[in-house]
Amino acid sequence: MKKADHAPAAPRPSLASRNAIRQVAVLGLGTMGHGIAQSFALAGFQVTGFDEVRAARSSLQRRVRGNLEDLADAGLLKRALIEPVLARIHVADSEAGALREAQFVTEAVREDLAVKQALFARIEALVPPSAIIASNSSTFMISQSAAKMQHPERAIVTHWFNPPHIVPVVEVVPGPRTNAATTRATLALVRRLGKEAILLRREIPGFLVNRIQAALMREVWDLLDQGVASAEDLDAAVRGALGFRLAALGQLEVGDFGGLDVHGAVFRNLAPLIKSDAKLPAAVAKLIAAGHLGIKTERGFYTYTARSAAAKRARRDRIFLALLKLLYAPLSPSPWRRRS
Repeated sequence: MKKADHAPAAPRPSLASRNAIRQVAVLGLGTMGHGIAQSFALAGFQVTGFDEVRAARSSLQRRVRGNLEDLADAGLLKRALIEPVLARIHVADSEAGALREAQFVTEAVREDLAVKQALFARIEALVPPSAIIASNSSTFMISQSAAKMQHPERAIVTHWFNPPHIVPVVEVVPGPRTNAATTRATLALVRRLGKEAILLRREIPGFLVNRIQAALMREVWDLLDQGVASAEDLDAAVRGALGFRLAALGQLEVGDFGGLDVHGAVFRNLAPLIKSDAKLPAAVAKLIAAGHLGIKTERGFYTYTARSAAAKRARRDRIFLALLKLLYAPLSPSPWRRRS
């Protein structure tokens, strides 16, 4: 049988509903992909990954090992489990090799719609008819990425957040042609990882979190552009007030606790004054034009060295792990659920 011969066959998502998924493929092993692969392996799945970049393939085990050691240092993983987890992660020497036995596929390649559409069409021709194909895109809806698939009913978005091996939430976003069985199976799979699966009832650009984050980002950038406060003070205000409360309560709960009458009045008074256009603030546009993109270029709103960037990233992960340990109850071997 030719590889493409089985692609038109109707998908059989009952495979996943029987909790039969054991073999997972991750395409793209960069910032997001390596943490996604780790999360599956940590939950007992066999994972095969592939990346077109040789360095991403060759460094995968080293990067995952570092993440696992951080979990162990935080008391969230027994050190004896590190080697077994690493043994469940394999790197293929080709895309086809990674997909050959996959029952669930997650792509974490670059945010380019043409690249994703071509990839989804290739994946469909290489995996069994029952396999579910997921996109980690934070930009494109599955109706866009899967537009060239013959069976888009088995395609869905699973939107992870950086760092994916720590952040507990994964958005699950079916498209208008995703069937209910695919959605149910994906929700069940994400929960088997110990993650909190957030279901969107319909697809919408940016999903939930990125839309909320974009609204916050626009106002913070505008306040910086106006010179209302320094970058350091803006970050301190968000971190010590909004971030502090939102670590324990959702935004709608904050409204309930504060009183909807009070929050309604604040909204009516401030909404007309808050930036609402789509123009990039001059201060941000200037940084981007100059190639100052943040930690990866050692300059953004702040200036970094390789050493200071590594130290800040390590500090970020220590804080995230402390929050994870505080707010989410670890289960064996280490997936977690939110404390009630």
